[in-house]
Amino acid sequence: MNTVTVKNVTLGSGSPKIIVPLVGKNEKELIEEAKHLVTIDCDLVEWRVDFFDQVADFQATAEMSKKIAEILSDKPVLFTFRTKQEGGEIAFSDQQYFDLYKTVIENGVIDLLDVELFMEEDAVQEIIQLAHQKTIKIVMCNHDFDKTPSKEEIVSRLCTMQEKNADICKIAVMPQSSDDVLTLLEATNEMQTKHADRPIVTMSMGQKGMVSRMCGEVFGSAMTFGAAKKASAPGQVPVGELREILNTLAL
Repeated sequence: MNTVTVKNVTLGSGSPKIIVPLVGKNEKELIEEAKHLVTIDCDLVEWRVDFFDQVADFQATAEMSKKIAEILSDKPVLFTFRTKQEGGEIAFSDQQYFDLYKTVIENGVIDLLDVELFMEEDAVQEIIQLAHQKTIKIVMCNHDFDKTPSKEEIVSRLCTMQEKNADICKIAVMPQSSDDVLTLLEATNEMQTKHADRPIVTMSMGQKGMVSRMCGEVFGSAMTFGAAKKASAPGQVPVGELREILNTLAL
C-alpha cells in the first residue's frame, strides 16, 4: 500500500484523517468559515465550490482558492465541484466542469482535486496529467444516493479508479438496510486486502451508514468526512465527536 502525503498529512496509514466541508456561498462567508476551520480539529478541508455563487467565473474562483489556502495554511485543501447528477448544488456542462478545473489548476492554489469517475475519459486523463504536473493529488470519486451496489460492483469501481491513475479512490453509497452497510464494509475490506495499492475512502451515507464513518481504520478507509457547522452529505458526524470516537478506537 502506497501512502499519499499532502503537506503534513499522510493518507493511508494510521487512523482515518478527518476532512470537513467548506460550503460558504460568497467570499465573506468563505473567509469567515475558513477562519473557523483553522480552529477545528480536522486534518483536511474540502472546498465544495458548487456552493460558491461566483463559481461560473473561473478566474474569480481561482483567486478565491488562493485566499482560502492562505487562511487554512497547513491544512490541505481538496477542491471539489460536485456535479448535479452526483448530488451537487448546480448544473454545469462537462465543458464548464473541465474548464473550471483547468483554470484553478493553472491559476489557483489547491492541494487535491476531486474528479468524478464517470466523466469523459480523455478529458479526465488530461486533467489528471495537468494536476500531477502541479503536484496536485487526484481524489477520484463516485456517489450513489439511491442505493448500495453489490460488493463486486463497489470493488470494480474502486479498481477502475486505480486504473485511471487516481491518487486516492473514493466511493459513497446510500444504504436501505443494515445489510447494505455490511456490503459496503465487506467491499472496503476486500479492496484493501486484495486490490488496493493506494489509499481508498469509502462510506455508507445517512443515519444507517454512520458507523462506516467511524471504523475506517479497521476496514481500510483512509479518510472520513465530518461536519463543522453545515454538513455537505447525509450522515456526517460533528467533527469533535468524530475525533473523540476515532481516538477511542485507536487505543
